[in-house]
Formats: sequence, structure tokens, C-alpha cells
Amino acid sequence: MSYRDVFERSIIDPARFWGEQAGLVDWIRKPSQVLDDRRPPFYRWYPDATLNTCYNALDRHVVAGRADQPALIHDSPVTGTKRTLTYAMLLEQVAAFGGVLRGLGVEKGDRVIIYMPMIPEAVIAMLACARIGAVHSVVFGGFAANELAVRIDDARPKVVVAGSCGIEPTRVVEYKPLLDRALDLAEHRPDAVVVKQRPQAEATLVEGRDLDWDVVMRAGATDPAHVVEVAATDPLYVLYTSGTTGKPKGIVRDNGGHAVAMAWSLPNIYDVHPGQAWWAASDVGWVVGHSYIVYSPLINGATTVLYEGKPVGTPDAGAFWRVVAEHGVQGLFTAPTAIRAVKKEDPEATLLADHDIGSLRTLFLAGERLDPDTYSWATEKLGVPVVDNWWQTETGWPIASNLRGLDPMPIKAGSPSVPVPGYDVQVLDAQGKRAASDEEGAICIRLPLPPGTLPTLWEDDERYVSSYLSTFDGYYVSGDGGFVDQDGYLYVMGRTDDVINVAGHRLSTGSMEAVISAHPAVAECAVIGVADEMKGQVPRGFVVLKAGVTQDPDEVATELVALVRDEIGPVAAFREVSVVGALPKTRSGKILRKTMREIADGKDAAVPSTIEDVGVLDALKPTLRRE
Repeated sequence: MSYRDVFERSIIDPARFWGEQAGLVDWIRKPSQVLDDRRPPFYRWYPDATLNTCYNALDRHVVAGRADQPALIHDSPVTGTKRTLTYAMLLEQVAAFGGVLRGLGVEKGDRVIIYMPMIPEAVIAMLACARIGAVHSVVFGGFAANELAVRIDDARPKVVVAGSCGIEPTRVVEYKPLLDRALDLAEHRPDAVVVKQRPQAEATLVEGRDLDWDVVMRAGATDPAHVVEVAATDPLYVLYTSGTTGKPKGIVRDNGGHAVAMAWSLPNIYDVHPGQAWWAASDVGWVVGHSYIVYSPLINGATTVLYEGKPVGTPDAGAFWRVVAEHGVQGLFTAPTAIRAVKKEDPEATLLADHDIGSLRTLFLAGERLDPDTYSWATEKLGVPVVDNWWQTETGWPIASNLRGLDPMPIKAGSPSVPVPGYDVQVLDAQGKRAASDEEGAICIRLPLPPGTLPTLWEDDERYVSSYLSTFDGYYVSGDGGFVDQDGYLYVMGRTDDVINVAGHRLSTGSMEAVISAHPAVAECAVIGVADEMKGQVPRGFVVLKAGVTQDPDEVATELVALVRDEIGPVAAFREVSVVGALPKTRSGKILRKTMREIADGKDAAVPSTIEDVGVLDALKPTLRRE
């Protein structure tokens, strides 16, 4: 099928196009209206339809004869275990845990926070929420107590589901003490906490509040939950992303549009079909995990791999190739960071020879910019197409890609290729006019956004409009800058705000600055994202100390690193603070973060005419360049 034909149909008449794709999903009440556009910029897909997402992911495949097909393969080199759940087995577990949640008083519309490592129980908890119409909010297990507390207060969950620990290559991370501290910090009190005990670090349970997963899941302990009918416009989940104000943004995903987008995207973008093995090497705490570890592969009747390990160190840089070979993976999706880590450890890919990866048809990369060097290395060593794709937590599925299930196009290094059907991508200049070919501007998407994207933010319509829709009338602003070349290929050049991308994790430098500025010795500070060969970007802090502070600057720097790790978590990769005499500013007092970042990245930075004192910048240059 022609990409151009499908794309044009999706843009010219989106309601008709997405009405046709609705047939990919099993509805309880089929949609008679596809798009409700009466309240722009608030558009809703399939407004009068009802369904159940869990039914689409599990029950319908069991009914259709896939009961004994593997649904989920858990491969955990950190524990030395592997476990396969068929569709029938996964359905039984999900229905049982749905019954547990119902027994704890969780009803349709209630929230459940999930704070778990990469174990099957995390997926079971997500699907159980979907089954009973509850709204899940997964918080990445590496997040610190303070960040978790903020999310608990915003989502107000009736129940929290946690693992006792996560396992890293060199250490065990106990989750329960972090959760207990978060619950102490939070104002909201959940009714219950369900803990999956892991032998590597068993948690102490609080009497009257905490329950043991294995105890409540004993056969006959509760009645299995039946599917609950929900509106297509009801929320399936809330996933928090870094906000520039320190308050996280709760991205809402609805049930109906999301199910259709998940059903359409896996075969058309990734060319993966029922019965085939697919592996998204991400984490269920991130949007990639939601979309392409859990919902999309299961809605499509594929086999999904859930991997608890790293690209290197569990045990070596051949780990990914082993998983591909053992499970017959046809499509692998990961972040460029992972491939860079493998390349650093095994530059000649000698470990590849130990594994037959003949099943692998495509390597997909996303989460940060794919540099040409990594692209070339992976293409040469693997001998399969390496396909970049670009999207966001907000969109839930790719905005731009090279659609392997339609007509695969030539791949251009540095570009995620072309807009995906449904996304009317435009590059706009500062006046909101369409930029010419090869002219850089703000990457925007003309409304309405396609199904599966965010309809709003959790309980905050106003912030949804101000964050994404207020810059250019009728457009969603991605926050990324870039350009479109003469062949229609999109190039994404980087963030236009202060959110940086650390190994595929979007983190707010503003929230790091808020932590640093709270230190009693700090007068002012700036955190910038600096290019890093392994992680894409890493944060560097620059602080000016208050007059009269006698504390040793190195000591202050050490304390600041510890503070950020404690408040935001190790995921921030915040390790470097420089104490400086002054920060460069405009006359209006705005710190020149972009100029600082360009100098630190070794670029010829254009010094803005609004700079207050160019001498401050000159004095800072050696530190920025690490001279």
C-alpha cells in the first residue's frame, strides 16, 4: 500500500480514515460518530462508543484461538530466570488481580499507582486496571521518594502496587523504603498497598495497609474480575512527564483512540503481526513501555518480550543479541543510548558471532536523536534496516517514521523520515508561517491530533492549552525544532525549551535548578543539557555562591549532586557542578542557557545583543569547555 495515498487520506478526511481503522478494535458499542470537533481545541475520538482495552489485549485472542500462544516472555538476566505466559495464562492472572483490586474497593475511574520493576506483575497490574475501568499511573522504579509523593498527591490513588525491589547489574534497589517515605511526604493516603515480594530484598509490610501480592493472589482468594464497559473517551492511564514548573504534567490517554492507534501502528509502522515476536527494550515506566511492551503488541496478538537487564553488563555487550536469538525476535525497538553502550564495549561486534539473529528484520530506535555514527555502525554490523522514529510521551505513538508495513522508503541518516499518517506535521517560523524547505523552525502538528494522543492533561485543561496549544492557533507545539527537506523528510534538531533528554528520559532542568537553589549557600544557578556520547545529553550545573559563604566550593558541589539525586533520582545522571563567579544574563535578567549550552557543546555560539556583560561569558568559557 502506498504511504502517500494512506497519508493523504488521513489528512484530507481524518474522520473517515479513522472511522475505517476503528474496525481493528472490538467495541461493545460501535462508534456512530468518529470525531467530536465541537469544542476546539478539545477534540475527542469515538465519543459515543464503548469498549474494554483489556478485552482487546487478551480475551479476544483467547476466543479467537490464540490461548496457547506466548503473549509475554519475561527474560531476566539479573535474576537468571525466564518465564513465558501464554494468552490464556496472562488472562487468568489479570482477571485474578482485577478481582483483588475490586476487593480493595477500586472502581471504574479510580486511580492505581504502579511502582514496579520489569516483572510480569507490572504488566498484570496495568491490564487488571484496564479490565475494571480503573486508571493506572505507572511511576518508573528509579524515581526518588519526593517525585513519587508528588505523583501520589496529583493522582490520588485508591491503591498503590509496588515491587519490593529492583535489580541493577551491581546492586539491589529497595523500592519499599522509597515508597514508605513518599507516603509519609504525600498528603493523600491510599487505602492499601500491594507488594510483590522479591527474594533479593523482601520488604517490611505495614500492618493494616500493606498486602503481600502472593497472598492476595492465591487461588480462590477473590473472584476473577469481568471486563467493565468504559467510554472510548474515559481515561485508560495517566503518565507523568517532567514539567518546567516543578509540578509534573499528567498526560492522559483515553481508551478508544488509544486502542485504535495501538492496533494500527504495530503492523503499519513496525511491520509486526499476530504471532510474531516483538521486543521493545524499554521500561514500563516510560511511554514506550506502555505503548510497545504492553498495549500495542497484545492488542495485535503478537508475542512481547519483557526484559529485565541492560544492554551491557548483564552479562556482556552480547545480551541484546542473545535475547533476539533465543526468542526469535523480528523487530527490536530501543534507544540510541543502548546501541552506543554496546558499541563502546564491543566496537567490532565480535559477540554477535555467538548468536544467530537471523529472525531480526528491523532495528527501530527512538527516544533521542539518532547520531549518524551509531546509525552507520548498527546498519553495518546487523545487516538490517535501522529505522529512527520520533515521538513523545504526549503523542503515545510515532509522529515520524519510515513505515515498514506500508512501502518502506530510503533511509536518510539523521532523519526519522516522514510524518506518520494522522499527523499533519508543519515547521513554522516565529510568525506562525510555514517554513520553506530546509529552513529551521518549530515543529508543530495541525489540530486535530490523531487518535491515541493526549486529549488533555490530568485535571488541568488550562495547562494543556497553555503548554501545547497557545503559541500558534490551531497547532500543537512539540517543543522541538527542526526542518523538512525537499523530499519531505523531517529533521529534529533538539528541544526548544529546558527539558533535556538523558538516555531517552525527558527531564526538566528547571526542576533540577529548583533543588539546587534551595541550598543555603547558593545565590543563583543554571542547569544545562550538554551533549554526551553515551546518553545523548547529561545535565551540568553552574552555581554562584552567596556572598560571605566560607564553605569549600567542592564540598558545596558534592552536596548539590547528592541533593538532586535524592530529590529527582539517579535517573537524572546529575554528577557535575561548577562553582563560578557569575552567570551570563540578558539585560532583563534572563540567564543565557542556550548560549552556555552551545559553548559547552563546542559550537560557535552567537552572543545575543541583549547580553548585559559579555565579560561574564568570556570568563565562563574555559569552565564550559572544560579547558
